[in-house]
Amino acid sequence: MTSPTFSPSLKPIPFELRPSSIQGTGAFATRRIVKGERIIEYVGERISQAEADRRYDDEAMERHHTFLFNLDSKTVLDAGTLHNEARYINHSCEPNCEALIDKKRIYVFALRTLEAGEELVYDYAYERTEDMGPESVELYMCRCGAAKCRGTILAPEQQAPARPKSSKKSGKKKVTREKASASKKSRSGSKPSKASKPVKGSKPAKGSKSASKVTKRKKSTAGRKRLAG
Repeated sequence: MTSPTFSPSLKPIPFELRPSSIQGTGAFATRRIVKGERIIEYVGERISQAEADRRYDDEAMERHHTFLFNLDSKTVLDAGTLHNEARYINHSCEPNCEALIDKKRIYVFALRTLEAGEELVYDYAYERTEDMGPESVELYMCRCGAAKCRGTILAPEQQAPARPKSSKKSGKKKVTREKASASKKSRSGSKPSKASKPVKGSKPAKGSKSASKVTKRKKSTAGRKRLAG
């Protein structure tokens, strides 16, 4: 169920891995997880954009494209190699979790309270690039089964930037800065030539929550997540 490069989390986690009706292996809560709880860190090998280009050319991306996170314009987190249980959290268009960047690390948080037995899911929200056409929706088809499934694991075409939350305490206003949202890195909708690179030149999406938005690609292994969700 896990790969040879799997390294279990050193800290106790509130979920277990088992077969999922969404796709392949999924993560299922073993106890109540309260809203806002930090569940697990998403780990991987930190590599440069150039190294990501070298590892994942167009042919490789056909079978390995869903486990990369862009931490910034220079650094990529590759969970296709070293990884933990977080890699197996599936996609849903109606997520109960979210992946956020905090001090150059990626963590999965609960969007709402989850009960034991519920599957943990978050919106992969692959970034959309300018050269994507209608065929991209088919390439990144979603089968999450949610009532509000949008039919693709690509991010919604337009997402309004989140506003900072403010709270009052002792008569003073305090602005709470939220962590940056993390979303997935996608391939181009039209196939690039062998010489071109699917990651090179692409930039993280902008303007989500008080910090630049990063994108993620998630590896698909044979027999597991070809098109996750």
